[in-house]
Amino acid sequence: MTTIHTGGCQCGAIRFRAEGELSASVCHCRMCQKAFGAYYAPLVSVRRAAFSWTRGERKIFQSSNAVARGFCADCGTPLTYEAPDGIAIAHGAFDDPSAVAPNLQYGLEAKLPFADNIPSLPGHPTEEDLEEAPFLKDLVSFQHPDHDTTDWPKKDP
Repeated sequence: MTTIHTGGCQCGAIRFRAEGELSASVCHCRMCQKAFGAYYAPLVSVRRAAFSWTRGERKIFQSSNAVARGFCADCGTPLTYEAPDGIAIAHGAFDDPSAVAPNLQYGLEAKLPFADNIPSLPGHPTEEDLEEAPFLKDLVSFQHPDHDTTDWPKKDP
């Protein structure tokens, strides 16, 4: 039985579907850090899967002579790493990112020195921050839900 994975950008303008074998990794190279605005880029290779875009069209930035980066032009969500050997999708863009765990790291020469210590930092659930950030109590998300929808954004009733 083949597993189907779906996902998309934060606003829902772009959606995708991958059916088959996925392989997840993180890349610490400086180019990936900048593309994701983060300490590293969590990516899922779909080169061995049947992959398709099911809604919208990504915007492309050619980040080097060999690699293009896809993103949503509406909300800015990083979506792809596209190289001659295949395409990888941003791990967090999957509806269920827990379905595939990373098993490899790349770009270790640029790994930030504190990256391995992040899991040992103190942590708190969002609700514990209500006193310092009371706006969180009434927060309403306009983010696309973690599943396919027929129409998005939802139309007013």
